[in-house]
Amino acid sequence: MLASPVIFYQIWRFLAPGLYKHEKRVLLPFSFLSTLCFLSGASFGYLVVFPPAFRFLVGYSNEFLMSLPAVSEYFSLAIRLLIAFGVIFEMPVLMVFLAKIGVITLSFLNRNRKYAILVNFIIAAVLTPTPDVVNQLMMAVPLMVLYEISIVAVWLFGRKSFTSFQPTADEQKDGNP
Repeated sequence: MLASPVIFYQIWRFLAPGLYKHEKRVLLPFSFLSTLCFLSGASFGYLVVFPPAFRFLVGYSNEFLMSLPAVSEYFSLAIRLLIAFGVIFEMPVLMVFLAKIGVITLSFLNRNRKYAILVNFIIAAVLTPTPDVVNQLMMAVPLMVLYEISIVAVWLFGRKSFTSFQPTADEQKDGNP
């Protein structure tokens, strides 16, 4: 998690020489917002969802059975939650990107809301590391909220599509990206 800015910077340094200026202008905001969404999702997962999930796992203790989770189990649960919530918080950025390239539209998102709710609960059931309903709801509800935020984001930012991924006349003259 701490190394992610360096990793993203290295990926950018690898990709940037092959991109035209207008492609860089499009990619930079998506990269920044994607990083911000991932980190906010990971923070939400760790600060809001992780405490009840861990309490659920150690809640099986009684006078005959004592729960002694190992450090590796603790870190495994924490990492799974961080990655799962980081990925699901990418939904608005992904939806805006898909709208900008013309894969989805605002009417499509509004029309398929009921299917999105079903898919959100399926995703929550698969990604939640603990098998209880409370933790699944703690992932499904943010997914539904993120879907609604995605609809608003597509309405605000997805209306204008990418003009083209073709180089501009100046870029073609230079021959360099």
